Amino acid sequence: MIAGEVTALVLAGQRRGTDPMAAAAGLSHKALLPVAGVPMLLRVLAALRATPGIGRIVVSIEEPEATLKGLDGLEGVVLRPSDASPARSAAAVFAEFGAPLLVTTADHALLTPAMVTHLLTSAPPEAAALAALARRETVLADFPGTQRTWLRLRDGDFSGCNLFLLGRPEADRALRFWQCLEQQRKRPLAMARMLGPLPLLRYACGWLTLRGALDLLERRCASRLAAVEMPFGAAAVDVDKPADLLLAETWLGVRPHG
Repeated sequence: MIAGEVTALVLAGQRRGTDPMAAAAGLSHKALLPVAGVPMLLRVLAALRATPGIGRIVVSIEEPEATLKGLDGLEGVVLRPSDASPARSAAAVFAEFGAPLLVTTADHALLTPAMVTHLLTSAPPEAAALAALARRETVLADFPGTQRTWLRLRDGDFSGCNLFLLGRPEADRALRFWQCLEQQRKRPLAMARMLGPLPLLRYACGWLTLRGALDLLERRCASRLAAVEMPFGAAAVDVDKPADLLLAETWLGVRPHG
């Protein structure tokens, strides 16, 4: 469990080029896309503001003053220009504000205070960095038939939840490793060399467990890592494509927000 106030970072920037969903809506950034009538960045901010233990909130986006000009609902939010990648943006904010730092994304339109609270209260105090994951069964119970990217491990299939906690100063090592992976993201062979052939073989054969995967990453980034399993299927939904937008708006239509 994390003690004291937590700084929350919302990554709202975008990679090079124009996001197709933003372009289709005539917007500069996907973060501004309305979900059930509310820009999804504001939905994320509302969830963070309503979470006990969250103090400072930082939004990282390109040219923040110009990009977010005229958007109501940013009172008290610290704005920072995004860097060339999500990992570099997170590293810059971590260097400025330190631990503990909660990291999420602006397209996490279904984020709720309960999700954030679960992560904060379940965080092992010894972990430098941790990620939220949701089991396939949990996600499909709420969203039958949804298409997600699954991490297929011996002890279950998991989806990432775009929700991370950098709980200790040593998390800067994990951030450096993340940056190295990002630099190689279009070079699968280089990424494979960074992770090692034996662990990749174990994963491909279905032998790798979640703890085994964390142990592997711990050795590569020299910091203690953990995962928190989320009991919320919606925690694994981010708005990346039109089908996700429909999914999120349908969910918000039948569930109370917050």
